[in-house]
Amino acid sequence: MLGLFATIAQINAQTESAVVVGAERIEAYFPFLKDKQVGFVVNHTSLVGRRHLVDTLHDLGVCVAKIFAPEHGFRGEVDAGEEIVDGIDRRTDASIYSLYGRRKKPNFQDLEGLDVVVFDIQDVGTRFYTYISTMYYVMEACAENGVAFLVLDRPNPNGHLIDGPVLDMRFSSFVGVAPLPVAHGCTVGELAGLFKGECWINKGSDLKLHIVPCLHYHHHRPYELPVKPSPNLPSLRAVLLYPSLCLFEGSTCSVGRGTDWPFEVVGHPDFGCNSFTFIPQRNAGNKNPLHENWVCKGWDFRQVSLDSLYQSSTIRLDWLLDFYEKFPNKPVFFRTDKYLDLLAGTDQLRKQISDGCSEAEIRYTWANDLLAFKAIRSNYLLYP
Repeated sequence: MLGLFATIAQINAQTESAVVVGAERIEAYFPFLKDKQVGFVVNHTSLVGRRHLVDTLHDLGVCVAKIFAPEHGFRGEVDAGEEIVDGIDRRTDASIYSLYGRRKKPNFQDLEGLDVVVFDIQDVGTRFYTYISTMYYVMEACAENGVAFLVLDRPNPNGHLIDGPVLDMRFSSFVGVAPLPVAHGCTVGELAGLFKGECWINKGSDLKLHIVPCLHYHHHRPYELPVKPSPNLPSLRAVLLYPSLCLFEGSTCSVGRGTDWPFEVVGHPDFGCNSFTFIPQRNAGNKNPLHENWVCKGWDFRQVSLDSLYQSSTIRLDWLLDFYEKFPNKPVFFRTDKYLDLLAGTDQLRKQISDGCSEAEIRYTWANDLLAFKAIRSNYLLYP
């Protein structure tokens, strides 16, 4: 055990300027887990080097009592939106409890016998990325049942970006559980502190919250993820485009699910004829892609430079507005279930687009709420 700690310390010393994620700082949190019954909210991004956190800690003698699986599953191989089922992890014999499907919040029986729950999942910095919704509900369940909550922090690859309408709680859903803007600029550790400190979770003041921060990270430091955070964010460019292009999922346009470039392209069968084309087809991460086997015509963002995305301080709302303006059949542009309202956190954006409002006019309507959020956020920052 001490040998492993020494090895990690040597690696850190040799790469002083490299980002060290919370999970890699085993010496900082192992004493807190020793001789405890531990639950884990983890997925395929929960790595210590190249090994899964659960496997690593199990081999070090930590009692892996229960595993709570978020969207895409414990090992990250389930399609977006597909229900996760309970089971057993063959490597540790721990029970796996699904938190994506009919149950999104653990109950008393799920947490019974646990001393602490560890959260270690890579986020991408948007309100509608559901891993932070899972964290919110598990934090609340721990607060209500007297179980401690430990966050092993990881960088936010979109940590430079704070923009978009702040969620109107009348439009709360699993893609928006708290009054955050579309891009919140926080790490999961900072969000955990915010959720507790602002009492956004029930009995938040009762929660025993512990956070292991990253080393050598700051919000404007570019960070390339060591593993794709979910099946449809396979590249760094897709991760950086996601805060802007995910709003298209409130429309009838394809964002490239079912291609090799999800969240790097946008198109629709009815769009202009003399434009970029792609054909969504079933693949490992998309069993029923939108417009399957149809030629979608639209825009290709694969040449957008990473530097320009890092340097941007706003989401690219102009892309959505321009696509709508050029779309030939506007009555069928938005999804009939008004999913854009849940993604945006308000019905204003959909109505403003339909009414032909300019980007400046739209941004003006969310400016005050965004300033208020930035003031709240500043109280919970862990990094310069």
